[in-house]
Amino acid sequence: MQRYFIRFSYDGTDFHGFQSQPNAGSVQAELERALALLLRQTVEITGAGRTDAGVHARKMTAHFDLPSPLDTAGLAFRLNKILPQSIAILRIEPVPNDMHARFSARRRTYNYFIHTAKDPFINRYSALITYPLDFSRMNEAALLLLTTGDFAAFCKSGTDAKTTLCRVTDARWIQTSDHTWRFTITANRFLRNMVRAIVGTLIDVGRGKLTIDDFREIIAKGNRSDAGESMPAHALFLEDVSY
Repeated sequence: MQRYFIRFSYDGTDFHGFQSQPNAGSVQAELERALALLLRQTVEITGAGRTDAGVHARKMTAHFDLPSPLDTAGLAFRLNKILPQSIAILRIEPVPNDMHARFSARRRTYNYFIHTAKDPFINRYSALITYPLDFSRMNEAALLLLTTGDFAAFCKSGTDAKTTLCRVTDARWIQTSDHTWRFTITANRFLRNMVRAIVGTLIDVGRGKLTIDDFREIIAKGNRSDAGESMPAHALFLEDVSY
């Protein structure tokens, strides 16, 4: 049995997330359907993680196992021919059988994009914020995430997460033009809704609704109801998964 990593990107607008689910379109279901069609056998893939409905991925990873050798370049080419335009295969490669798309990953990076002036060309992938924001204070608050261990305050309630412990190694706002910004965050793992909840809470800091001490207390108390609103999914990208 040979294990293969498949690396791909997708526009999540029309999907109910990466993971297969009953009665809802998903990226995983599309990939498995295409692989089964081309390989003429059932193929189950395991992703590096979940993305929520409407969230995009620039570099996502999954693995699958096959009993025979594979022309990886040829399969990637044929997959791109039959997959919808919203999914693109970047490459397929053989890996050791103990490599796991989810559990072997060491770092994941997400970007959240916002714009502060109306712009019809980026609305699909960026959230419009029309009120003034203090990005210096938002970055000061974001630094606290690097010394935080428990992210329960930013975890969607009712999830099946066995632990809310994460290790964040980068979290900052970066200006990309006169009216566009992105929030970049890297961690060993992420909880459901974590990035969008963090962004919403940082924006409350930037608006002056919360102080830095308030942000610190929200983290310490660990109650999701104390943190800010979850931001819209369409502006969130899984940027990379590192092994």
